[in-house]
Amino acid sequence: MEVKTSLLDNMIGVGDMVLLEPLNEDSFIENLRNRFDHNEIYTYIGSVVISMNPYRSLPIYTPDKVEEYRNRNFYELSPHIYALADEAYRSLRDQDKDQCILITGESGAGKTEASKLVMSYVAAVCGKGQEVNKVKEQLLQSNPVLEAFGNAKTVRNDNSSRFGKYMDIEFDFKGDPLGGVISNYLLEKSRVVKQPRGERNFHIFYQLLSGASEDTLKKLKLDRDFSKYNYLSLDSATVNGLDDAANFRTVRNAMQIVGFMEDEVQSVLELVAAVLKLGNIEFKPESRCNGFDESRVKDKNDLKEMCELLGTEQTVLERAFSYRTVEAKMEKVSTTLNVAQAYYARDALAKNLYSRLFSWLVTRINESIKAQTKARHKVMGVLDIYGFEIFEDNSFEQFIINYCNEKLQQIFIELTLREEQEEYIREGIEWTNIEYFNNAIICDLIENNQNGILAMLDEECLRPGTVTDDTFLDKLNTVCAEHQHFESRLSKNSKFLTDHSLPHSCFRIQHYAGKVLYRVEGFVDKNNDLLYRDLSQAMYKANHSLIKQLFPEGNPAKVNLKRPLTAGFQFKASVGTLMRNLQTKNPNYIRCIKPNDKKAAHIFTESLVCHQVRYLGLMENVRVRRAGYAFRQAYEPCLERYKMLCKQTWPHWRGPAREGVEVLMADRQVPTEEFAYGRSKIFIRNPRTLFFLEERRRRCLQDLATLIQKIYRGWKCRTHFLLLKQSQVVVAAWYRRYAQQKKYQNIKSATIMVQSFARGWKARKILRELKYQKRCKEAVTTIAAYWHGTQARRELKRLKEEARRKHAVAVIWAYWLGLKVRREYRKFFRANAGRKIYDFIIQRIMQKYFLGLKSSMPSMSPVDKNWPARSYLFLDGAHTALRRIFHLWRCKKYRSQFTEEKKAVYEEKLEASEIFKDKKALYPSSVSQPFKGDYLEISKNPKYQKLNSTVDEKVLLADVVNKINRANGKGAARIFLLTKNSFVLADQKTGQVKASVPLPDLTSISVSTQKDGFFALKLKEGSASAAKGDFLLSSEHLIEIITKLHRTGAMAADGDQLNIDISDEFLVQFKQDKVCVKFVQGSPKNGNGVSCKRKNNRLLEVSVP
Repeated sequence: MEVKTSLLDNMIGVGDMVLLEPLNEDSFIENLRNRFDHNEIYTYIGSVVISMNPYRSLPIYTPDKVEEYRNRNFYELSPHIYALADEAYRSLRDQDKDQCILITGESGAGKTEASKLVMSYVAAVCGKGQEVNKVKEQLLQSNPVLEAFGNAKTVRNDNSSRFGKYMDIEFDFKGDPLGGVISNYLLEKSRVVKQPRGERNFHIFYQLLSGASEDTLKKLKLDRDFSKYNYLSLDSATVNGLDDAANFRTVRNAMQIVGFMEDEVQSVLELVAAVLKLGNIEFKPESRCNGFDESRVKDKNDLKEMCELLGTEQTVLERAFSYRTVEAKMEKVSTTLNVAQAYYARDALAKNLYSRLFSWLVTRINESIKAQTKARHKVMGVLDIYGFEIFEDNSFEQFIINYCNEKLQQIFIELTLREEQEEYIREGIEWTNIEYFNNAIICDLIENNQNGILAMLDEECLRPGTVTDDTFLDKLNTVCAEHQHFESRLSKNSKFLTDHSLPHSCFRIQHYAGKVLYRVEGFVDKNNDLLYRDLSQAMYKANHSLIKQLFPEGNPAKVNLKRPLTAGFQFKASVGTLMRNLQTKNPNYIRCIKPNDKKAAHIFTESLVCHQVRYLGLMENVRVRRAGYAFRQAYEPCLERYKMLCKQTWPHWRGPAREGVEVLMADRQVPTEEFAYGRSKIFIRNPRTLFFLEERRRRCLQDLATLIQKIYRGWKCRTHFLLLKQSQVVVAAWYRRYAQQKKYQNIKSATIMVQSFARGWKARKILRELKYQKRCKEAVTTIAAYWHGTQARRELKRLKEEARRKHAVAVIWAYWLGLKVRREYRKFFRANAGRKIYDFIIQRIMQKYFLGLKSSMPSMSPVDKNWPARSYLFLDGAHTALRRIFHLWRCKKYRSQFTEEKKAVYEEKLEASEIFKDKKALYPSSVSQPFKGDYLEISKNPKYQKLNSTVDEKVLLADVVNKINRANGKGAARIFLLTKNSFVLADQKTGQVKASVPLPDLTSISVSTQKDGFFALKLKEGSASAAKGDFLLSSEHLIEIITKLHRTGAMAADGDQLNIDISDEFLVQFKQDKVCVKFVQGSPKNGNGVSCKRKNNRLLEVSVP
């Protein structure tokens, strides 16, 4: 079951100001402060949403929040802007009512962010689909484009809208967006040429200079330095929290999504650059012979670049800045412009160029986002327009803005009262008139066609003769002197004797938001908004694709001598159209409030908030809502909320909801004058009655909670007892089973024990009988054996005695013969005794030497150089010969173990030693590394299957090398393959063969003497392989690659040896040029490795650590 909360649950302060008790300004402000301190930035006044700008991100706009407020009653959840957006969308979708959302408040209060939140919520809850998502994305992405060109940093807001925007979003019958139409009002184009201190020009200028690429800036003839452009203020050029470069990329992407073509984007940027260049054009005075002063352009470089951007002739535009042509009837009069007039013409052109570009952008966006079908559409309008402005220096722009806010306040009061009255009539409640301040008198003061300030300003602009701002003020003093909301030095309401704060060149109007002092300086010029016809015609002559569209009045074939409409007249007409549009729609209000002027979080300035509450008329709005009934609610949710207060309605009411509410109110004895029954709602007059019901409900909920706890605890204890009882039965059953199993096991083990003892006794008895029989048999055999042994020993003794006797006779005979011989040869023996003893001793020494040598022989390793020491000097020759013979023998034995492959590897190692030993510093570290050959396993790796198939011969070596680029010294990875007849270089990623060179075309190889892996393969001049020049490569297996190339190249060239050049400086042929590769000692910047740098077109320097 879904748990629903209410606006009245867990309130911080009061969520709806209509329920505030007591109602006064202090309690109103305190309630706002209390909610703001607890991050509750939204508060209701009936159906109006008050939004406080938190100046920080809050976690209340997540997708989960969107789903939480989706299809929920407005008062069902705590106050939120999503609730208003959902109510407006559901009314449009389900009740077929066109809606408008009016967002008002002063600059910096968060109006633009509020409009974004409304649009993002509607986009999130409406239908899905490819076309629908495209329309939603285009509608949302129109905001960044308009913000870049129409927003600027002001002292009160870093992203202040300097134009009014009204967007009509069109929906089909299902509630899916079809498109939209945007209307813009009064862009503050004076900001283009001048900004107040602490403020910036429009965002797009800074975004373009910060985020555009160098190539784009070069095409636009711009520089990134803000200080080079007179139209850009420098004191606030950078803003904390604004990344102009990133925002520029966002704007470019948004324009692409909305539907701008690339040439259109380029044309727009060219016009923005032209405005910046226009501000740098300066003039100098030049006297003519007739005594008149005329102006000339000082430095024509900026003018030239601007003309190149716009595609216009420099002389035409230069003349338009120096002369003005006036046409009257059939005559043309050309007059010169002085320096001041030239600067005025320049600024007028800049303002008109930018404002017309902005209008074109709005029109172009409308073309992209407009609905494609012509069927009737449902419409939701979102109005984001300037807030009421009161500055120290208020001019024509503030006057126009405040006039628009007066009209919005007027329609706000009218529509609020009308909505209240319609609800009372719809519910059958008696309507009573409500007194309120009607600001129609202020609107009439400004817009009256006869005596209004705008009418008099237009009349003054059209009047022949000398027209100045002072003459306009004099006229105001004459016509409006007695108006109660108009004050000046000469009016009757100024109280001149006591009010010295009113300057001579100013007038003051008592607006609904307070008194505003306007300085008349510039009113006439800004209302005229005059652009000389010469400049319009010069712009029309441009070859630029947009300029002709922006200046159609410059067409010589369509010259219109009528005076153009004034800015005030145009704005008054557009405001009238807007008001008529809003009156046809159901209004929804968002009143934005700025908590402080520091743009900081957690700061609540009471005086500032109080001022905004007053001029927004919020207290008056609360009084209007409370003049009748302060609270209203449908019968079903009312009964659902308060049914526990009455026994008849608790826990379920079976009848109609209205009857249940009547029974409930009667049971609570609420006075009948405190409430009224409508057709579908109950209306409560006083908030105290509602709070009384809420308090009784709170107490009742506590009692119900206690009852629920009691029932729950009882259920929990009973459940626990039953669980224990069931557990006891199970435990007892399991124990009885265990006891019986244990008893059975004991009986079984005892039985097995008795059986085992019986079987053992029987087996031992049988064993004893068998042993007795065996012993009897063994005794007979033993006796017979002993007897036979005795007989044999006796016979052996007899035979031995006979043999001893015969041997004694033979020994005596031998001794006798020896004695006879010794006696006969004694004389010969004494003569040769010395020589025989010498030979005997030498023989024994040699025998001892060989036996010692046998026991101390060295190992069979050919690299073992150990050999036993000689013991006698006369054995030195034999000792050395034996050592050599033994070494040759063990080398032969060691070689006999080699396979053919291992034998070839050692031959390569031997050849590498002959080439590089004592010549290349890298060689000693390669001795212990075996030559693997195929490092890539090219025949097994499926990645190189295609490359392997292109090579017909057996691959002798496959490795990754770096091919050095002569342009920058950087390496590109290549696969190096060596076969018997050629070597191949292929791309590492794709496996595509880049070069295949026959080995006979390879003439020599050059390497350095140091520890690097660089080597150059030099090709035969005139061969087909040498068309692109030699190869400069680097590899970690340089010794192995060059050795294999040397061996294979010799075989391929029929015995001719490949030349190996080892030097720290050699030449490499790159196409038509020869480049010197030089190796130097040093530590490279990028680490401890080898680095290659291009020093000039003829030198590559390799730094080796």
